[in-house]
Order: sequence, then C-alpha cells, then structure tokens
Amino acid sequence: MLDSLITSKTRLKLLIKFFSNPKNQGHLRGLADEFGDSTNAIRKELNNLTEAGLLIKVADKNKIDYQANIEHPLFSNLQDIIRKYLGLDRLLATVLERMGNVNQVALVGDYARGLDSGKIEVQITGEDLDEQYLEMLENKIESLIHKHVVFQIQYKIIDPEALMLYQSLD
Repeated sequence: MLDSLITSKTRLKLLIKFFSNPKNQGHLRGLADEFGDSTNAIRKELNNLTEAGLLIKVADKNKIDYQANIEHPLFSNLQDIIRKYLGLDRLLATVLERMGNVNQVALVGDYARGLDSGKIEVQITGEDLDEQYLEMLENKIESLIHKHVVFQIQYKIIDPEALMLYQSLD
C-alpha cells in the first residue's frame, strides 16, 4: 500500500529505518550494505530527506550519521504511517485485547533496527499472561499483516535497541 505511494524502494527503506524507531542511525556505506543498494542511490535519497528536514546529519569522526529529525512537524505523522504500514498498530491492539495483565510490549530484532525483513519479534512482560492465546495470536496477526510474527514472554525487556510499543502506567 505505502509502496504504491512512495515509488522509490530506497526511500521507503530509509523511512522505515529512521521512522520505525527514532533511535536508529545510519551512515552512507552502512546503509548501502544493509539495504543491498548502491551508495549513489542511498546518497540521493539521504540528501532529499535531509533537504526536506526529515533527517538530520550527525558528524561522527570521519563519517556522517543520519537519524530522524524528531523536531520536524511531520515526524509523528510519518512515524504513525510507517508503524501502520508495518502492522504494529494491529499487532498491539490484538495483544492488549485478551492477553491478561500486560506491563510492556516491545519490538526487538530487525524491525526495532528499522529493517523490513518480514519477521517481527515482540517481547511482552506482565503477570498471568495467556500463553495459549499468544500462540494462536501469532497465526492471526500473520494473516492480518502478512509478516511472520514471533512473541516471547519475558520477565524484563533488556534489549537496548528495543522499541517500546506499550508500557502500562502502573
């Protein structure tokens, strides 16, 4: 759906990388290796997104890292669009619906790093969680968002790259 609006595959990969998790950063050669694209294609899109104010440059020794500009007026809108494109909104709503007393839901793995690999890894913490429902839920969500989903119940979320999707107020 989003790929029909944003026809540049490289631009879409960059938007997913930087707007799925605002902590993500990347430099030209690393992004080219990560995406399997040429440095020229990556450079062109990085320049376009930087000129539009959506990305900012961060100098780091001999290289320039890029990251999402969280101060941009469209940042939250783009983040919402990317998360909906990835199916994270449906995933979260379905988990919270009948899982029990959920404390945290975090995205880990490739999608937390902004890689659209097709495998979504989710860690959940809480008390009295319904593990049978969670197993059934994997198949249900996969059919909804067309991506492989793996849930893990954890005592504590310790992955430093984890993207917190939900945290209870308790």
